[in-house]
Amino acid sequence: MSGREGGKKKPLKAPKKEKREMDDDEIAAKQKQKEEQKKLNEMKAKAAKGGPLTGGGIKKSKK
Repeated sequence: MSGREGGKKKPLKAPKKEKREMDDDEIAAKQKQKEEQKKLNEMKAKAAKGGPLTGGGIKKSKK
């Protein structure tokens, strides 16, 4: 009997991912995602303050 047979087996290492160049479409998509994330963070900060989320909207008329 060998020493390692009874215990946990060591998992195999995953192969390293290849670095690849990003084309213009991927760069544009990544930039758009960053902008959306920035807008989301701004909305979260505004909501935490308790201010109105939008400037306009339906207003009630006083007659």
